[in-house]
Amino acid sequence: MNQYILSLDQGTTSSRAIIFDRSGKIVALAQKEFNQYYPQSGWVEHNPKEIWSTQLSVATEAVANAGLKASSIAAIGITNQRETTIIWDRRTGQAIYPAIVWQDRRTAAYCDELKEKGLGDTIRQKTGLLIDAYFSASKIHWILKHVAGAYEKAKNGQLAFGTVDAWLIWNLTGGEKHLTDVTNASRTMLYNIHTLEWDDELLELFDIPRSLLPEVRSSSEIYGETAASMLATRIPIAGIAGDQHAALFGQLCTKTGMVKNTYGTGCFMLMNIGDKPILSANNLVTTIAWKLGDKVSYALEGSIFIGGAIVQWLRDGLGIIRNSADVETLAKSVSDTDGVYLVPAFAGLGAPHWDPYARGTIVGLTRGSTAAHIARAALEGIAFQTVDILRAMEADAGVGIKELRVDGGATANNLLLQLQADILQALVVRPQITETTAIGAAYLAGLAVGFWQSVDDIQSQWQINQTFAPDASYDAASAISRWHRAVETAKTFK
Repeated sequence: MNQYILSLDQGTTSSRAIIFDRSGKIVALAQKEFNQYYPQSGWVEHNPKEIWSTQLSVATEAVANAGLKASSIAAIGITNQRETTIIWDRRTGQAIYPAIVWQDRRTAAYCDELKEKGLGDTIRQKTGLLIDAYFSASKIHWILKHVAGAYEKAKNGQLAFGTVDAWLIWNLTGGEKHLTDVTNASRTMLYNIHTLEWDDELLELFDIPRSLLPEVRSSSEIYGETAASMLATRIPIAGIAGDQHAALFGQLCTKTGMVKNTYGTGCFMLMNIGDKPILSANNLVTTIAWKLGDKVSYALEGSIFIGGAIVQWLRDGLGIIRNSADVETLAKSVSDTDGVYLVPAFAGLGAPHWDPYARGTIVGLTRGSTAAHIARAALEGIAFQTVDILRAMEADAGVGIKELRVDGGATANNLLLQLQADILQALVVRPQITETTAIGAAYLAGLAVGFWQSVDDIQSQWQINQTFAPDASYDAASAISRWHRAVETAKTFK
Protein backbone atom coordinates (compact mmCIF):
# COMPACT_ATOMS: atom_id res chain seq x y z
CA MET A 1 0.00 0.00 0.00
CA ASN A 2 1.30 3.45 -0.90
CA GLN A 3 2.10 5.60 2.11
CA TYR A 4 1.97 9.38 2.54
CA ILE A 5 2.84 12.07 5.07
CA LEU A 6 0.14 14.39 6.43
CA SER A 7 1.40 17.86 7.33
CA LEU A 8 -0.71 20.02 9.65
CA ASP A 9 0.14 23.67 8.99
CA GLN A 10 -1.59 25.77 11.64
CA GLY A 11 -1.06 29.40 10.67
CA THR A 12 -2.06 32.79 11.97
CA THR A 13 -5.09 33.25 9.74
CA SER A 14 -5.91 29.71 8.60
CA SER A 15 -5.48 26.03 9.37
CA ARG A 16 -4.24 23.87 6.52
CA ALA A 17 -3.51 20.23 5.90
CA ILE A 18 -1.35 18.99 3.05
CA ILE A 19 -0.60 15.41 2.04
CA PHE A 20 2.79 14.70 0.42
CA ASP A 21 3.97 11.63 -1.43
CA ARG A 22 7.49 10.16 -1.31
CA SER A 23 8.72 12.48 -4.09
CA GLY A 24 7.61 15.55 -2.13
CA LYS A 25 4.67 16.27 -4.42
CA ILE A 26 1.38 17.56 -3.04
CA VAL A 27 -1.37 14.95 -3.26
CA ALA A 28 -4.14 16.93 -1.55
CA LEU A 29 -4.64 20.21 0.29
CA ALA A 30 -7.41 21.61 2.47
CA GLN A 31 -7.60 25.01 4.15
CA LYS A 32 -9.97 26.94 6.42
CA GLU A 33 -9.66 30.51 7.62
CA PHE A 34 -10.69 31.31 11.17
CA ASN A 35 -11.65 34.46 13.06
CA GLN A 36 -9.25 37.13 14.24
CA TYR A 37 -10.27 39.08 17.34
CA TYR A 38 -9.06 42.59 18.21
CA PRO A 39 -10.67 43.40 21.58
CA GLN A 40 -8.52 46.50 22.14
CA SER A 41 -5.93 48.49 20.24
CA GLY A 42 -2.80 46.36 19.94
CA TRP A 43 -4.55 43.21 21.18
CA VAL A 44 -4.89 40.14 18.91
CA GLU A 45 -6.64 36.95 19.98
CA HIS A 46 -7.78 33.59 18.58
CA ASN A 47 -10.34 31.10 19.84
CA PRO A 48 -8.36 27.94 20.78
CA LYS A 49 -11.41 25.77 20.08
CA GLU A 50 -11.58 27.21 16.58
CA ILE A 51 -7.87 26.57 16.00
CA TRP A 52 -8.41 22.93 16.94
CA SER A 53 -11.72 22.40 15.12
CA THR A 54 -10.48 23.93 11.85
CA GLN A 55 -7.25 21.94 11.99
CA LEU A 56 -9.03 18.64 12.61
CA SER A 57 -11.57 19.47 9.89
CA VAL A 58 -8.96 20.15 7.20
CA ALA A 59 -6.98 17.06 8.17
CA THR A 60 -9.98 14.79 7.55
CA GLU A 61 -10.89 16.79 4.43
CA ALA A 62 -7.40 16.41 2.92
CA VAL A 63 -7.39 12.65 3.48
CA ALA A 64 -10.85 12.43 1.85
CA ASN A 65 -9.83 14.69 -1.06
CA ALA A 66 -6.89 12.40 -1.75
CA GLY A 67 -9.18 9.38 -1.81
CA LEU A 68 -7.13 7.78 0.94
CA LYS A 69 -7.83 5.90 4.12
CA ALA A 70 -6.25 7.19 7.31
CA SER A 71 -4.22 3.97 7.40
CA SER A 72 -2.33 5.25 4.32
CA ILE A 73 -0.80 8.04 6.41
CA ALA A 74 2.66 6.96 7.59
CA ALA A 75 3.08 9.91 9.97
CA ILE A 76 1.88 13.40 10.85
CA GLY A 77 4.13 16.44 10.94
CA ILE A 78 3.03 19.62 12.72
CA THR A 79 4.11 23.18 12.01
CA ASN A 80 2.55 26.16 13.65
CA GLN A 81 2.32 29.89 14.24
CA ARG A 82 4.89 30.50 16.95
CA GLU A 83 4.78 32.38 20.28
CA THR A 84 0.96 32.36 20.32
CA THR A 85 0.07 31.41 23.88
CA ILE A 86 -2.65 29.06 25.13
CA ILE A 87 -3.28 27.97 28.72
CA TRP A 88 -5.82 25.24 29.41
CA ASP A 89 -7.21 23.19 32.26
CA ARG A 90 -5.61 19.72 32.33
CA ARG A 91 -8.80 18.09 33.62
CA THR A 92 -11.35 19.60 31.23
CA GLY A 93 -9.05 20.35 28.28
CA GLN A 94 -10.69 23.79 28.02
CA ALA A 95 -8.63 26.96 27.50
CA ILE A 96 -8.98 29.41 30.39
CA TYR A 97 -8.51 32.45 28.12
CA PRO A 98 -8.40 33.12 24.36
CA ALA A 99 -5.09 32.42 22.63
CA ILE A 100 -2.91 35.53 22.80
CA VAL A 101 -1.42 35.82 19.31
CA TRP A 102 2.24 36.53 18.59
CA GLN A 103 1.27 39.92 17.11
CA ASP A 104 -0.36 41.03 20.38
CA ARG A 105 1.28 44.05 22.07
CA ARG A 106 -0.59 44.22 25.39
CA THR A 107 2.51 43.31 27.39
CA ALA A 108 4.78 45.95 25.82
CA ALA A 109 4.80 48.12 28.96
CA TYR A 110 5.64 45.10 31.14
CA CYS A 111 8.52 44.26 28.79
CA ASP A 112 9.72 47.87 29.10
CA GLU A 113 9.83 47.43 32.88
CA LEU A 114 12.04 44.37 32.49
CA LYS A 115 14.36 46.31 30.20
CA GLU A 116 14.55 49.16 32.70
CA LYS A 117 15.57 46.66 35.38
CA GLY A 118 18.57 45.77 33.20
CA LEU A 119 17.42 42.22 32.51
CA GLY A 120 17.88 42.38 28.74
CA ASP A 121 21.39 40.93 28.70
CA THR A 122 20.53 38.04 31.04
CA ILE A 123 17.56 37.03 28.90
CA ARG A 124 19.48 37.44 25.66
CA GLN A 125 22.46 35.40 26.84
CA LYS A 126 20.23 32.51 27.88
CA THR A 127 17.57 32.55 25.16
CA GLY A 128 19.10 34.42 22.20
CA LEU A 129 16.03 36.66 22.23
CA LEU A 130 15.44 40.34 22.87
CA ILE A 131 12.89 41.32 25.50
CA ASP A 132 9.69 41.89 23.55
CA ALA A 133 5.95 41.33 23.85
CA TYR A 134 6.27 39.15 20.73
CA PHE A 135 7.52 36.13 22.70
CA SER A 136 5.42 33.87 24.92
CA ALA A 137 6.74 34.54 28.44
CA SER A 138 5.08 37.91 28.99
CA LYS A 139 1.82 36.57 27.53
CA ILE A 140 1.84 33.65 30.01
CA HIS A 141 2.56 36.10 32.82
CA TRP A 142 -0.37 38.28 31.73
CA ILE A 143 -2.89 35.41 31.64
CA LEU A 144 -1.83 34.12 35.05
CA LYS A 145 -2.22 37.60 36.56
CA HIS A 146 -5.50 38.57 34.86
CA VAL A 147 -7.61 35.39 34.90
CA ALA A 148 -9.16 34.86 38.33
CA GLY A 149 -7.62 31.90 40.15
CA ALA A 150 -5.25 31.04 37.29
CA TYR A 151 -2.01 31.54 39.18
CA GLU A 152 -3.05 29.30 42.08
CA LYS A 153 -4.27 26.61 39.69
CA ALA A 154 -0.98 26.80 37.80
CA LYS A 155 1.00 26.40 41.04
CA ASN A 156 -1.12 23.36 41.87
CA GLY A 157 -0.36 21.74 38.51
CA GLN A 158 -3.94 22.06 37.24
CA LEU A 159 -3.09 24.11 34.16
CA ALA A 160 -1.01 23.49 31.03
CA PHE A 161 0.69 26.05 28.80
CA GLY A 162 1.46 25.42 25.19
CA THR A 163 2.30 27.10 21.96
CA VAL A 164 -0.08 25.98 19.21
CA ASP A 165 1.84 22.77 18.46
CA ALA A 166 1.43 21.60 22.05
CA TRP A 167 -2.29 22.48 21.98
CA LEU A 168 -2.78 20.42 18.81
CA ILE A 169 -0.84 17.45 20.18
CA TRP A 170 -2.81 17.52 23.43
CA ASN A 171 -6.05 17.37 21.44
CA LEU A 172 -4.82 14.89 18.82
CA THR A 173 -3.75 12.46 21.53
CA GLY A 174 -6.90 12.91 23.60
CA GLY A 175 -4.98 14.66 26.38
CA GLU A 176 -2.30 11.96 26.67
CA LYS A 177 0.68 14.08 25.60
CA HIS A 178 1.78 17.53 26.78
CA LEU A 179 4.92 18.27 24.81
CA THR A 180 6.60 20.64 22.39
CA ASP A 181 9.85 20.68 20.42
CA VAL A 182 13.03 22.70 20.82
CA THR A 183 12.12 25.21 18.08
CA ASN A 184 8.88 26.27 19.73
CA ALA A 185 10.42 26.18 23.21
CA SER A 186 13.17 28.50 22.00
CA ARG A 187 10.54 31.16 21.19
CA THR A 188 9.07 31.41 24.69
CA MET A 189 11.84 33.49 26.36
CA LEU A 190 11.93 30.76 29.05
CA TYR A 191 14.13 28.15 27.35
CA ASN A 192 17.91 28.11 27.62
CA ILE A 193 19.22 27.42 24.10
CA HIS A 194 22.62 26.36 25.47
CA THR A 195 21.55 23.86 28.14
CA LEU A 196 18.39 22.86 26.21
CA GLU A 197 16.26 23.13 29.34
CA TRP A 198 13.57 25.36 30.80
CA ASP A 199 15.52 27.94 32.81
CA ASP A 200 14.68 28.27 36.51
CA GLU A 201 16.01 31.84 36.74
CA LEU A 202 13.76 32.94 33.87
CA LEU A 203 10.75 31.12 35.31
CA GLU A 204 11.28 32.97 38.57
CA LEU A 205 11.76 36.26 36.76
CA PHE A 206 8.40 35.92 34.97
CA ASP A 207 6.77 34.26 38.01
CA ILE A 208 5.72 31.18 36.02
CA PRO A 209 5.35 27.79 37.75
CA ARG A 210 7.39 25.03 36.09
CA SER A 211 4.43 22.61 36.31
CA LEU A 212 2.70 24.66 33.60
CA LEU A 213 5.30 23.79 30.97
CA PRO A 214 5.36 21.00 28.37
CA GLU A 215 8.09 18.41 27.96
CA VAL A 216 10.61 19.46 25.29
CA ARG A 217 11.62 16.99 22.59
CA SER A 218 13.62 17.02 19.33
CA SER A 219 12.08 18.14 16.03
CA SER A 220 11.99 14.68 14.47
CA GLU A 221 10.97 11.65 16.53
CA ILE A 222 7.82 9.65 17.29
CA TYR A 223 6.10 11.57 20.10
CA GLY A 224 2.95 9.47 20.30
CA GLU A 225 -0.08 8.51 18.25
CA THR A 226 -3.40 10.13 17.48
CA ALA A 227 -6.34 8.94 19.55
CA ALA A 228 -8.26 6.36 17.51
CA SER A 229 -11.37 8.54 17.60
CA MET A 230 -9.63 11.41 15.78
CA LEU A 231 -8.76 10.05 12.34
CA ALA A 232 -10.25 6.54 12.48
CA THR A 233 -6.87 4.98 13.22
CA ARG A 234 -3.81 5.63 15.37
CA ILE A 235 -1.23 7.57 13.33
CA PRO A 236 2.28 8.44 14.61
CA ILE A 237 2.94 12.12 15.28
CA ALA A 238 6.59 12.35 14.35
CA GLY A 239 7.67 15.88 13.41
CA ILE A 240 7.26 19.30 15.04
CA ALA A 241 8.75 22.66 14.14
CA GLY A 242 7.62 26.25 14.42
CA ASP A 243 6.58 27.54 11.01
CA GLN A 244 9.76 29.46 10.19
CA HIS A 245 12.07 26.65 11.27
CA ALA A 246 10.01 24.22 9.20
CA ALA A 247 10.30 26.55 6.20
CA LEU A 248 14.10 26.76 6.60
CA PHE A 249 14.20 22.95 6.63
CA GLY A 250 11.70 22.71 3.78
CA GLN A 251 13.90 25.03 1.69
CA LEU A 252 16.70 22.57 2.51
CA CYS A 253 18.85 25.37 3.90
CA THR A 254 20.79 22.71 5.78
CA LYS A 255 24.23 24.25 5.30
CA THR A 256 25.74 27.15 7.21
CA GLY A 257 25.13 30.52 5.53
CA MET A 258 21.97 29.55 3.61
CA VAL A 259 19.06 32.00 3.93
CA LYS A 260 15.32 31.88 3.33
CA ASN A 261 12.51 34.42 3.71
CA THR A 262 8.89 33.42 4.23
CA TYR A 263 6.22 35.87 3.11
CA GLY A 264 3.13 35.09 5.14
CA THR A 265 1.04 37.19 7.50
CA GLY A 266 4.40 38.46 8.66
CA CYS A 267 7.78 37.94 7.00
CA PHE A 268 10.50 35.87 8.58
CA MET A 269 14.07 35.55 7.43
CA LEU A 270 16.35 32.86 8.83
CA MET A 271 20.00 32.07 8.23
CA ASN A 272 21.46 28.70 9.16
CA ILE A 273 24.48 29.43 11.38
CA GLY A 274 25.49 25.84 12.16
CA ASP A 275 25.89 24.04 15.47
CA LYS A 276 26.92 26.99 17.66
CA PRO A 277 24.64 29.88 18.67
CA ILE A 278 25.93 33.34 17.71
CA LEU A 279 24.46 36.38 19.43
CA SER A 280 23.59 39.15 17.00
CA ALA A 281 25.19 42.59 17.21
CA ASN A 282 22.44 44.01 14.99
CA ASN A 283 19.17 43.39 16.83
CA LEU A 284 18.42 40.01 15.31
CA VAL A 285 17.52 37.03 17.47
CA THR A 286 19.30 33.72 17.79
CA THR A 287 17.04 30.70 17.73
CA ILE A 288 17.20 26.93 17.47
CA ALA A 289 16.72 25.95 13.83
CA TRP A 290 15.95 22.29 14.61
CA LYS A 291 17.24 19.27 16.49
CA LEU A 292 17.77 16.01 14.60
CA GLY A 293 18.84 13.16 16.85
CA ASP A 294 21.43 14.65 19.20
CA LYS A 295 22.51 17.40 16.81
CA VAL A 296 21.18 20.93 17.30
CA SER A 297 21.37 23.52 14.52
CA TYR A 298 20.95 27.23 15.18
CA ALA A 299 19.78 30.20 13.12
CA LEU A 300 19.78 33.98 13.08
CA GLU A 301 16.31 35.38 12.54
CA GLY A 302 14.70 38.66 11.70
CA SER A 303 10.94 38.98 12.13
CA ILE A 304 8.62 41.38 10.30
CA PHE A 305 5.27 41.57 12.06
CA ILE A 306 3.19 42.74 9.10
CA GLY A 307 3.99 41.29 5.67
CA GLY A 308 1.21 39.75 3.61
CA ALA A 309 -1.28 41.06 6.18
CA ILE A 310 -0.88 44.48 4.55
CA VAL A 311 -2.64 43.06 1.49
CA GLN A 312 -5.50 41.85 3.69
CA TRP A 313 -5.75 45.39 5.05
CA LEU A 314 -5.93 46.83 1.53
CA ARG A 315 -8.78 44.38 0.90
CA ASP A 316 -10.69 44.48 4.19
CA GLY A 317 -9.68 47.83 5.69
CA LEU A 318 -9.50 50.14 2.69
CA GLY A 319 -11.58 48.11 0.23
CA ILE A 320 -9.37 49.05 -2.73
CA ILE A 321 -9.12 45.42 -3.90
CA ARG A 322 -11.74 42.67 -3.88
CA ASN A 323 -9.39 39.68 -3.62
CA SER A 324 -5.83 39.52 -2.31
CA ALA A 325 -4.56 38.38 -5.71
CA ASP A 326 -5.85 41.64 -7.25
CA VAL A 327 -3.09 43.67 -5.58
CA GLU A 328 -0.53 42.70 -8.23
CA THR A 329 -2.68 43.92 -11.14
CA LEU A 330 -3.50 47.16 -9.33
CA ALA A 331 0.13 47.81 -8.34
CA LYS A 332 1.38 47.06 -11.89
CA SER A 333 -0.98 49.68 -13.33
CA VAL A 334 1.55 52.33 -12.27
CA SER A 335 5.29 52.28 -13.01
CA ASP A 336 6.31 53.44 -9.52
CA THR A 337 4.79 54.73 -6.28
CA ASP A 338 5.22 58.41 -7.26
CA GLY A 339 7.05 58.98 -3.97
CA VAL A 340 4.54 57.22 -1.71
CA TYR A 341 5.97 55.02 1.09
CA LEU A 342 3.87 52.78 3.31
CA VAL A 343 5.36 51.54 6.57
CA PRO A 344 3.05 48.73 7.78
CA ALA A 345 3.83 49.06 11.49
CA PHE A 346 0.30 48.07 12.51
CA ALA A 347 1.68 45.91 15.34
CA GLY A 348 4.84 47.91 15.97
CA LEU A 349 8.13 47.23 14.20
CA GLY A 350 10.08 43.98 14.56
CA ALA A 351 13.71 43.42 13.62
CA PRO A 352 16.00 45.25 13.44
CA HIS A 353 14.06 48.18 15.00
CA TRP A 354 12.11 46.45 17.82
CA ASP A 355 9.80 49.38 18.43
CA PRO A 356 6.44 48.13 19.80
CA TYR A 357 5.00 51.65 19.76
CA ALA A 358 5.63 52.49 16.10
CA ARG A 359 2.44 52.85 14.06
CA GLY A 360 1.51 52.30 10.45
CA THR A 361 2.35 55.33 8.32
CA ILE A 362 1.85 56.48 4.74
CA VAL A 363 4.07 59.36 3.62
CA GLY A 364 4.60 61.18 0.34
CA LEU A 365 0.93 61.52 -0.59
CA THR A 366 -0.08 64.18 -3.11
CA ARG A 367 -3.36 65.04 -4.79
CA GLY A 368 -2.24 62.79 -7.63
CA SER A 369 -1.79 59.73 -5.41
CA THR A 370 -4.12 56.86 -6.26
CA ALA A 371 -5.12 53.47 -4.91
CA ALA A 372 -2.59 51.96 -7.32
CA HIS A 373 0.27 53.99 -5.81
CA ILE A 374 -0.74 52.86 -2.31
CA ALA A 375 -0.96 49.23 -3.45
CA ARG A 376 2.52 49.39 -5.00
CA ALA A 377 3.88 51.14 -1.89
CA ALA A 378 2.42 48.32 0.22
CA LEU A 379 4.34 45.71 -1.78
CA GLU A 380 7.49 47.80 -1.61
CA GLY A 381 6.98 48.12 2.16
CA ILE A 382 7.23 44.33 2.46
CA ALA A 383 10.40 44.31 0.33
CA PHE A 384 12.06 47.22 2.17
CA GLN A 385 11.52 45.58 5.55
CA THR A 386 13.14 42.42 4.22
CA VAL A 387 16.22 44.35 3.05
CA ASP A 388 16.65 45.93 6.49
CA ILE A 389 16.88 42.46 8.02
CA LEU A 390 19.16 41.03 5.35
CA ARG A 391 21.65 43.88 5.78
CA ALA A 392 21.71 43.23 9.55
CA MET A 393 22.22 39.52 8.87
CA GLU A 394 25.10 40.21 6.49
CA ALA A 395 26.76 42.37 9.13
CA ASP A 396 26.44 39.64 11.78
CA ALA A 397 27.66 36.88 9.47
CA GLY A 398 30.38 38.99 7.85
CA VAL A 399 29.35 37.87 4.37
CA GLY A 400 27.36 39.28 1.48
CA ILE A 401 24.32 37.24 0.51
CA LYS A 402 23.90 36.74 -3.24
CA GLU A 403 20.75 34.59 -3.21
CA LEU A 404 17.54 34.67 -1.20
CA ARG A 405 15.28 31.61 -1.23
CA VAL A 406 11.65 32.64 -0.80
CA ASP A 407 8.40 30.95 0.07
CA GLY A 408 4.95 31.62 1.49
CA GLY A 409 1.65 32.62 -0.04
CA ALA A 410 2.74 36.08 -1.19
CA THR A 411 5.48 34.62 -3.42
CA ALA A 412 2.78 33.93 -6.02
CA ASN A 413 3.05 37.68 -6.63
CA ASN A 414 5.73 38.09 -9.31
CA LEU A 415 5.77 41.86 -8.96
CA LEU A 416 6.60 41.59 -5.25
CA LEU A 417 9.51 39.25 -5.97
CA GLN A 418 10.84 41.48 -8.75
CA LEU A 419 10.62 44.50 -6.46
CA GLN A 420 12.43 42.45 -3.81
CA ALA A 421 15.24 41.59 -6.21
CA ASP A 422 15.56 45.23 -7.34
CA ILE A 423 15.63 46.70 -3.85
CA LEU A 424 17.89 43.94 -2.55
CA GLN A 425 20.11 43.94 -5.66
CA ALA A 426 20.45 40.17 -5.36
CA LEU A 427 18.85 37.06 -6.86
CA VAL A 428 15.48 36.02 -5.47
CA VAL A 429 14.75 32.32 -6.01
CA ARG A 430 11.28 30.79 -5.81
CA PRO A 431 11.22 26.98 -5.54
CA GLN A 432 8.89 24.68 -7.42
CA ILE A 433 7.11 23.81 -4.19
CA THR A 434 6.35 27.01 -2.28
CA GLU A 435 4.59 25.12 0.53
CA THR A 436 7.95 24.90 2.25
CA THR A 437 6.57 25.28 5.77
CA ALA A 438 4.30 22.27 5.34
CA ILE A 439 6.87 20.16 3.52
CA GLY A 440 9.49 20.98 6.16
CA ALA A 441 7.22 19.48 8.81
CA ALA A 442 6.54 16.54 6.49
CA TYR A 443 10.27 15.94 6.01
CA LEU A 444 10.86 15.98 9.78
CA ALA A 445 8.05 13.48 10.34
CA GLY A 446 9.05 11.29 7.41
CA LEU A 447 12.67 11.10 8.55
CA ALA A 448 11.53 9.93 12.00
CA VAL A 449 9.55 6.97 10.65
CA GLY A 450 11.91 6.00 7.82
CA PHE A 451 9.65 7.32 5.05
CA TRP A 452 12.79 9.15 3.91
CA GLN A 453 16.15 7.71 4.92
CA SER A 454 18.25 10.86 5.33
CA VAL A 455 18.51 14.57 4.55
CA ASP A 456 20.60 13.63 1.51
CA ASP A 457 17.66 11.49 0.37
CA ILE A 458 15.45 14.59 0.05
CA GLN A 459 17.97 17.17 -1.22
CA SER A 460 17.11 16.49 -4.87
CA GLN A 461 13.45 17.34 -4.25
CA TRP A 462 14.21 21.08 -4.03
CA GLN A 463 13.87 22.56 -7.52
CA ILE A 464 13.72 26.12 -8.84
CA ASN A 465 10.47 27.48 -10.26
CA GLN A 466 11.74 30.96 -11.16
CA THR A 467 14.72 33.21 -10.45
CA PHE A 468 14.22 36.99 -10.27
CA ALA A 469 17.32 38.98 -11.21
CA PRO A 470 17.71 42.61 -10.08
CA ASP A 471 17.40 45.55 -12.46
CA ALA A 472 20.90 47.03 -12.30
CA SER A 473 19.56 50.49 -13.24
CA TYR A 474 17.33 50.66 -10.14
CA ASP A 475 18.66 53.19 -7.61
CA ALA A 476 18.27 51.00 -4.55
CA ALA A 477 20.40 53.19 -2.28
CA SER A 478 18.21 56.28 -2.76
CA ALA A 479 15.01 54.32 -2.40
CA ILE A 480 16.23 52.69 0.83
CA SER A 481 17.31 56.07 2.19
CA ARG A 482 13.81 57.49 1.64
CA TRP A 483 12.31 54.35 3.15
CA HIS A 484 14.36 54.87 6.31
CA ARG A 485 13.02 58.44 6.58
CA ALA A 486 9.50 57.00 6.42
CA VAL A 487 10.38 54.45 9.11
CA GLU A 488 11.58 57.23 11.42
CA THR A 489 8.21 58.94 10.94
CA ALA A 490 6.44 55.70 11.93
CA LYS A 491 8.60 55.50 15.06
CA THR A 492 7.95 59.07 16.16
CA PHE A 493 4.19 59.06 15.51
CA LYS A 494 3.18 57.58 18.88
